[in-house]
Amino acid sequence: MTTPTLLSTAALRALQEDHQELLHALAAANLSYEPYPTALGNGAPEGVAAARAYPIQGILKYHGMADWDLRTAYLPSISVNNDAAHTLTLVRYDAGLAADVVVINGETATGRPRDRVVSMLDRVREMARIKTRARVVSRNVVRAQRVGKGLGTSASASAALAMAAIAATLGPDAAQNQRLLSCMARLLAGSGCRSATGGLSLWLSYPGIAHEDSFALRLDRQDELADLCLLTVPLDSRIGLATEAAHHDAPRSPFFEPWALGRRDEVIECMHAALQGDWRTLGQLAELDSIRLHGVTMSGSRENKLFAWEPENIALFRLCNDLRASNVPVYFSTDTGPTTVFLTHRQHENTVAQAIADLDMGLEVVRGGVAGPAELVPVATAEQELGEA
Repeated sequence: MTTPTLLSTAALRALQEDHQELLHALAAANLSYEPYPTALGNGAPEGVAAARAYPIQGILKYHGMADWDLRTAYLPSISVNNDAAHTLTLVRYDAGLAADVVVINGETATGRPRDRVVSMLDRVREMARIKTRARVVSRNVVRAQRVGKGLGTSASASAALAMAAIAATLGPDAAQNQRLLSCMARLLAGSGCRSATGGLSLWLSYPGIAHEDSFALRLDRQDELADLCLLTVPLDSRIGLATEAAHHDAPRSPFFEPWALGRRDEVIECMHAALQGDWRTLGQLAELDSIRLHGVTMSGSRENKLFAWEPENIALFRLCNDLRASNVPVYFSTDTGPTTVFLTHRQHENTVAQAIADLDMGLEVVRGGVAGPAELVPVATAEQELGEA
């Protein structure tokens, strides 16, 4: 379902032209990507596979769906995988099942959450030319007392499901095709495509883009961001924030179109920063775009303003200014929810963590770094961890 666009005709044309310029920029930087596979052959009607993937933290954010069926975005976006958590997913195609069974975090899924999983499975089945129903068991594992809202686990769930579903029927080689994997991961949650490719990844998208052209690719390929430290502060949403609702409202914001039209140059700036290991530029852009994202979120409705931050966020944001005034380089990033991630250099990790503790707000800090792409996990290991053995 293509969303009726609220962007001007000139803006739509500009975003498509920006996409072509980004492809040229990637080629100039020798950042290559695989072709989308056209002949995968018939898949196995019964098979099992498991995969692990990591949540994302936005650097250049996205909001709004240009096409809800394909879950393509209006603008390209960049995120970094965060090892503060991971999702482990097991997919087993079973001819004895009359319907798909989906178990998420120990609970049998129903309604919209189940429908989204089944929709991705249907696309994999169509590609593999099978009709077998599947049992899907998935669990988010967080190195914290709570998940919070805005940690990016919907992205890791998407990537883990896509990799396991593809590998279980078409085999591990098909699941390692990053373009195919990221396209399929996108179908559950848009940011899942970036979780699939790992590290600092760019998701290419614009209104009207074809399914096979809206994929993600990793920008840091030589461990350029090894010194980047991610300090995650999980925060719950007291308003019960639903990301899907925010996606509906965002394109109606008067700030949305100029935000989208400025994206091409910032993507190119991020790309060069990644190749140079310039984590500070990435942090600066992540912080700035966090503010712009919430400006868009809060102004998408004339009647019901969506305030996604919590009071704790203001103290955390001001802390970044205070630390920078003391020559401690640190930048905050939030996605749709209030959960906050601090980006800094390894040598400043302890200083930033102590400063958060000194706020005396009872906040938990999860120390971590840049995580890799989705990866296959031995089935026996996954079965044991998920209680399916």
